[in-house]
Amino acid sequence: MRILVVGASGATGKQLVKQLLNKGHEVIVIVRSAESLPGSWQNDLNLTVVQASLLHLVEERLEEYVQDCQGIVSCLGHNLTLKGIFGEPRKLVTDAVTILCRAIRKNAPDKRVKFVLMNTTGNRNRDLNEPASLGQRLVVGALRRLLPPHLDNEEAADFLRTHIGQHDQYIEWVAVRPDSLIDQDEVTGYEVYPSPIRSPIFNAGTTSRMNVGHFMASLLTEDETWQRWKGKMPVIYNKEPARGKK
Repeated sequence: MRILVVGASGATGKQLVKQLLNKGHEVIVIVRSAESLPGSWQNDLNLTVVQASLLHLVEERLEEYVQDCQGIVSCLGHNLTLKGIFGEPRKLVTDAVTILCRAIRKNAPDKRVKFVLMNTTGNRNRDLNEPASLGQRLVVGALRRLLPPHLDNEEAADFLRTHIGQHDQYIEWVAVRPDSLIDQDEVTGYEVYPSPIRSPIFNAGTTSRMNVGHFMASLLTEDETWQRWKGKMPVIYNKEPARGKK
């Protein structure tokens, strides 16, 4: 399978690419700096590294990279610095999703391309009646106004929901919503739900980046998993140990 990953230099993107390469898939990554990638990837013949700014790529070049890809993943996010949060591009994720989907449509593939977006459990799926307390709605409303990355995440998912929708000729999609991200050295048990089972603001759970990478890889490579979640915004949590056990 040929898969394009953007945001591959991030902590979660690296986990995804690692797992795809371990499964023997052909992976293309678009990164600003190849130096940010693990040295162990340099000699992997299944990896193609494109060093470029995604948002500044000429359309024809992007269409070339997207061509013949059966899957595309965006693990893009804003750096947690003042410049990353408040500087340009404020709509990094939304703009990336938009131009990637446009490139897919320009290529008019014979088979629908799987598009996976890494999102956040703080973003509600507006296709469902997901409950939220008044306190949570107030906090999220403030985040939407004060922190551009939160609004960017919302708009990126909304683009897939409303502009691509459920019956696009060329694209199928899943927006994966992890809760508070943590680092772990291996894949552990995790659970996936259609909607949050706890408040992301007042009772957040945890999700390891390794588990997010594993779930996204499973979406791309396992048809049963894809058919279950396509057109949805699944929420992923680390599985909590049973009470009385460590």
